[in-house]
Amino acid sequence: MRIHILGICGTFMGGLAVLARQMGYEVCGSDQAIYPPMSEQLEVQGIHLCHGYDPAHLDPAPDLVVIGNALSRGNAAVEYVLDRGLAYTSGPAFLAEQVLRSRWVLAVAGTHGKTTTSSMLAWILTAAGLAPGYLIGGLAMNLPATAQLGDAPFFVVEADEYDSAFFDKRAKFIHYRPRTLVLNNLEYDHADIFPDLAAIERQFQHLLRTVPSNGLLIAPADDSRLAAVFAEGRWTPVEYWGSDSGGEGRWQARHISEDLQSFDVYLDDECLGRVQWSQMGRHNINNALAAIAAARHAGVLPAEAVTALSHFQGVRRRMEKLAVIREVSVYDDFAHHPTAIATTLEGLRQAAGNGRIIALLEPRSNTMKMGVHEAALPQSLQLADEVLLYQSPQLQFDLQTVATALGPHCRVFSQLEPMASAAVAGSRAGDHILIMSNGDFGNIHQQIIAILEAAA
Repeated sequence: MRIHILGICGTFMGGLAVLARQMGYEVCGSDQAIYPPMSEQLEVQGIHLCHGYDPAHLDPAPDLVVIGNALSRGNAAVEYVLDRGLAYTSGPAFLAEQVLRSRWVLAVAGTHGKTTTSSMLAWILTAAGLAPGYLIGGLAMNLPATAQLGDAPFFVVEADEYDSAFFDKRAKFIHYRPRTLVLNNLEYDHADIFPDLAAIERQFQHLLRTVPSNGLLIAPADDSRLAAVFAEGRWTPVEYWGSDSGGEGRWQARHISEDLQSFDVYLDDECLGRVQWSQMGRHNINNALAAIAAARHAGVLPAEAVTALSHFQGVRRRMEKLAVIREVSVYDDFAHHPTAIATTLEGLRQAAGNGRIIALLEPRSNTMKMGVHEAALPQSLQLADEVLLYQSPQLQFDLQTVATALGPHCRVFSQLEPMASAAVAGSRAGDHILIMSNGDFGNIHQQIIAILEAAA
């Protein structure tokens, strides 16, 4: 079978291409922006990449065209597919029909933590010798790629609530029919497709309807929005986690070290082992509890999962330490929402001790660019000692309002070179430069590292 994927260099669609290639299909694809690391991952798999959406890339006609959700009517390739009557489908539908149909699906959903929790879960199952398949929206340091077909029965998938395609506005995760479902949290996001929180809650309620009664839901004990979704209808048992002793939830993290990098895992007041790792933040402790609970449902002993997580090396672009130069640490983080920014800074503050935090932020997601979270940004950045904000041409609001609310330690830049220079100029030994964006941020990471190295 010959498959052509439109939008192939997106994280999800690129992973899908890898799975299709491992299934023995002939795979090629088109995208407007082709660059590493996804382009390299695809080329290693022998997948041909076409620049742009020229309809000529679809001649001769493939057996099936898989269309990414970034494409819409008016796109030249999409119009060609429709005009010629070529067979087409969405990425989530292809995954469901070609890969997941006979698998035990372990899905991780929620506004935050999907990539990290999915990576933890896939690593635990791998370390336990179960050779799971997986499709994750990021590259875990412990795993060879973002996607792997694996051996039956287990398949871990990062379950995104974003829409499936221009012709299917349902959330991607509606297609997956998980047996084990982790729900990390629920907040308002994706303002470009969801008018309000109620619209997102409706998609999560639809997801709950697909989980069998002999499956398992895993969720935080204190998320009122998820509780409201459950109250609308739940047909599957749920196991809750909490991260403080004496709190609610069967799963608990107790005896947490001051830097949050060591903690005991409890189930029903029984200690199952102690995780000691390099991951930062209370949010990652919660992610770990969810991953251990999900792995237990798949048959992995919690003690094995605890041991596996003690060797978990993290995920690219999730508080990834890029360099330490002149005793200044440089980090890259995907933070794309005020809650994610706040939890990232909280984790770094716990680990940094007396070191100063210089935070650089590019509001890059569609919701951020629209200004939906403008009012929440100042509070989310409070833990940083110095804040540098990037006013990109795509932003639909003035970041100076955020800077004014934060005070004199916050500055706004419309150019990246002076922003990188300012970040380094204000740094000293023991400081931490934290770069936050869900895009490439104009490669400011390497600019900062180059300036630091030149001054070393």
